[in-house]
Amino acid sequence: MKLLHIDSSILGGYSVSRQLSADIVAKLREITPGLEIIYRDLAAEPTPHLSGSYLAAQQPGAPAPDAEVRQDVALGAKILDEFLAADIVVIGAPMYNFAIPSQLKAWIDRVVIAGKTFRYSEAGPEGLAGAKRVIIASSRGGVFSGGAPAAALDHQESYLRAVFGFIGITGVEILRAEGIAFGPDPKAEAIKAAQHEISNLKAA
Repeated sequence: MKLLHIDSSILGGYSVSRQLSADIVAKLREITPGLEIIYRDLAAEPTPHLSGSYLAAQQPGAPAPDAEVRQDVALGAKILDEFLAADIVVIGAPMYNFAIPSQLKAWIDRVVIAGKTFRYSEAGPEGLAGAKRVIIASSRGGVFSGGAPAAALDHQESYLRAVFGFIGITGVEILRAEGIAFGPDPKAEAIKAAQHEISNLKAA
């Protein structure tokens, strides 16, 4: 079984989402014999945002791209292959300004690909990547869940559920620490609660 571990926080060792994603992977390694893990740090090695040149190079009959675009195309293919090969995907996803980090969005743009992870038919869009388990390690400075007054501002977890649902992965699991900007004690309690959930994770 293969696990793809993605981190996107820019905070390094201060990151709560990185701490939680590492704990999730450690738990899954413990309960899944022979688990093969691939790690991608989107802050240390950012995925380039999509460009017109990149998209043009994907078109049938397009002229040969220059070396920089060829390198970008090869990276995109590698990212997609890693995703398609994974049975489990664990993503560290902090909330930045009510949404996901731009580096995580750039990675998502390389895996949500027509003909690969979804397709359009006469009946509408159809997800092609459903046979995966996706676990999100979510961290938020404020409180946005459980009917909180700020719930309408959540374009982080809601987006992740929507985009993975679009490609056929409807059972996204979210392990969350929120309210971490409210002070040391609320932060510690939020992390403790998330780690309790992680300790109860079951094998795929």
